[in-house]
Amino acid sequence: MRRHSRIRTGWAAGAALALALVTGCEGLDGDDEASSSGSAAGAPAEERAAGQAVSPLDNPDGIEPGLAPVTGDTHEATARKLVEGLKTKGRGPKTGYDRDEFGYAWMDTADGVPFARNGCDTRNDLLKRDGEKVRFRSGSDCVIVAMTLDDPYTGTSIEWRKEKASEVQIDHVVPLSYSWQMGSSRWAESKREQLANDPLNLLPVEGRANSAKGDSGPATWLPPSKTIRCAYAVRFAQVADKYELAVTASDRRMMLKQCGG
Repeated sequence: MRRHSRIRTGWAAGAALALALVTGCEGLDGDDEASSSGSAAGAPAEERAAGQAVSPLDNPDGIEPGLAPVTGDTHEATARKLVEGLKTKGRGPKTGYDRDEFGYAWMDTADGVPFARNGCDTRNDLLKRDGEKVRFRSGSDCVIVAMTLDDPYTGTSIEWRKEKASEVQIDHVVPLSYSWQMGSSRWAESKREQLANDPLNLLPVEGRANSAKGDSGPATWLPPSKTIRCAYAVRFAQVADKYELAVTASDRRMMLKQCGG
């Protein structure tokens, strides 16, 4: 029996499983919170984003927060060069895909990626990275119960509370099932675990936008905020390049188009 199957055996079905995938290794907490430093309250969302979000071209490891727009001829040319270097192929079958093939969500033990084995699960690491005015559960410097998120996909500011955990979800920029169809089905399990927990491939975003995306590639889904679309294409390309994943020809064309190609 696979060890991930043993871990998940006994989980409640249906709604409980869906909530577990959204909230990772966290339980639902009450209002017992401790504050951390953050941006001044009341600052406009665009001001906070300008001060916090980082361009993917300046953030090749994914350890800096957010996803700032890629603008200007020079930066767009750099973005196109990255996208043009990606290999293309057709999307294969989804046969055999299961989230368990990429480790349980959100494991802290995926070796080879930033934030691994720091005592805090991947979801909370990402909320801490991108959130502002972060508040932790009392006695914890890991479990986040409230924060402000400047959502890159919609361009809106979300006042998030853990009681409504699904309002912010962690998006896999290159969806795991997409990667499966493009070749990760043949990877070692440890490499799939890296992809699933690599901060380069993870963004906290509005839950509805993440649900709308599903396992789409850029040809069939792009962030609603047009100003971020080139940056999104860059991040998608960075992940594909790092993990030597091909993309579909239509996805590559669309990514180039977002960056002036």
